[in-house]
Amino acid sequence: MTGLVYKSTGSWYTVKSEQGDFMECRIKGKFRMQGIKSTNPIAVGDVVDYELDENSDAVTGTIHNIHQRKNYIVRKSVNLSKQTHIIASNIDVVFLLITINNPPTTTSFIDRFLVTAEAYGIEAVLVFNKIDTFDEAMRDEQLYLQYIYSEIGYKFLKVSAIEKKGLDELKQMMIGKVSMFSGHSGVGKSTLVNALEPALNLKTKNISEQSKQGQHTTTFAEMYDLSFDAKIIDTPGIKGFGIVDLEPAEISGYFPEFFKLKDQCKFNNCLHKEEPNCAVKKALEDNKIAWSRYNSYLKILEGDDEHYRQDVFNDDRVASDETRK
Repeated sequence: MTGLVYKSTGSWYTVKSEQGDFMECRIKGKFRMQGIKSTNPIAVGDVVDYELDENSDAVTGTIHNIHQRKNYIVRKSVNLSKQTHIIASNIDVVFLLITINNPPTTTSFIDRFLVTAEAYGIEAVLVFNKIDTFDEAMRDEQLYLQYIYSEIGYKFLKVSAIEKKGLDELKQMMIGKVSMFSGHSGVGKSTLVNALEPALNLKTKNISEQSKQGQHTTTFAEMYDLSFDAKIIDTPGIKGFGIVDLEPAEISGYFPEFFKLKDQCKFNNCLHKEEPNCAVKKALEDNKIAWSRYNSYLKILEGDDEHYRQDVFNDDRVASDETRK
């Protein structure tokens, strides 16, 4: 039988059959050895083949094959640096939830996420959440980020689950698609899903005032069927986002504004660092590229996975202020 993985807890997988029935399944032990270096060989969104386990008292299944993925979102495993963790697969659009101050979302985090989405061919949309909490300074920060990323070509939405703002536009972008919500813990992923589909009643928690950090309420990624012909994958909050499986020479190709200038560089293999006659560095000097983006690029290029959570936002904003004039 063939089905779609709706939930993964590490050892058990909830699979929905083509007939619409849900089945708890496990995988064969040797499945992990088939060249998959991920901590989770099967992810939410995977299409799998399974068979019923006749030796079990309860009706369960055993997964024996995974269909080829059209894409997936992957990051470095939290505890095992040499392994990866597949967050979800077969995604049509990923919505990255961004909050300005509760908790703060760094430009480094945004850029790393967007690079991964670009690398695996997934449309990414920026969702500025909790706009009902904005004061004037926060609104200014949001407009600045909105300017940077809309200039590159990314779509964005401004939403408030509390005041029901922007929800209709968000729904329109989700109809007929498998969507994923992602972002730091506390950015309001589960609250937003509840606003879109109140009947789900997902658990939510408040932000810790002391640390301005969100608390994990979603433990495992899980897919939900929504009433307006859409599927949503709710994911655990991500603290950091280590880039994996990208060669230095290809990284700039996943920064759209860099890629457009690549042919204008003197050298075909230009890394946009010390090379002469580099079109990207020229654009940077002319304030046509945001410093925050270039800083993110250098950190990814240098494999700086220790310090990328440090926000360079304020310095970058001052350096790029000219771009708003």
